[in-house]
Amino acid sequence: MTLPVLLLIAWEVSSRLGLVDIRFLPPIEEVVLTAKREIIDNALVRQLAASLLRNVAGFLIGSVLGIAAGTLLSVSGVMDRLAMPTFNGLKQISLLAWIPLISVWFGFGEQAKVVFVALAAFIPITLNTYDGIKDAPKDLIEVGRALRFRPWQRIIKIYLPSALPSIATGVHLGLIYSWLATVGAEYFLAVGPGIGGLVIAGRERFDMALVMVGVIILGLVGFLLNRLAGSVEARLLRWRE
Repeated sequence: MTLPVLLLIAWEVSSRLGLVDIRFLPPIEEVVLTAKREIIDNALVRQLAASLLRNVAGFLIGSVLGIAAGTLLSVSGVMDRLAMPTFNGLKQISLLAWIPLISVWFGFGEQAKVVFVALAAFIPITLNTYDGIKDAPKDLIEVGRALRFRPWQRIIKIYLPSALPSIATGVHLGLIYSWLATVGAEYFLAVGPGIGGLVIAGRERFDMALVMVGVIILGLVGFLLNRLAGSVEARLLRWRE
């Protein structure tokens, strides 16, 4: 907590003493008053709720598809050889580079934003699920064969439980990336309700206090999501101790 406090002090002192142009870095008091105004008059809570709902929808879709795809690629030798090299190539493409294609395929509305967020979560979850299943203990696999487990039984009883730590890490990363993608989708696609739209409105009006409100909210939500994901991951993997 020391560094954030020092940054706040430096921000306030530099603004009050005229060390920086307040048009670009407004005082903290002005940012607080702007936040109060947005909450009372402009439904800031509704803007935040729109971003969170968009994030949750995309994250859930990306998580389900990512775990399914990672499982299929890892347990099927044919799919592994055919699709994994292509997937490894596609994952190198910057996420923002997909926006033009997504906008052509799904338009500029809510659907495109959710797809973009889902893609951001899909990639790390797929990779971590794939790696976790590939690293499943060989002796457990042999036991499954000896017991004549069917393919779906091996997946449910051996592969997925063994890959749970890796999957949890992927879900953690997916949650972080999905929030970043939510901001990007709101910023680069059509403006609508959401914190990204709030930042754009502040930029267009050259209202830096409003921009700072949006940036602070984005940072706080990202921090809380990271802490939440870390706590859930630790609870799920408590058995490893």
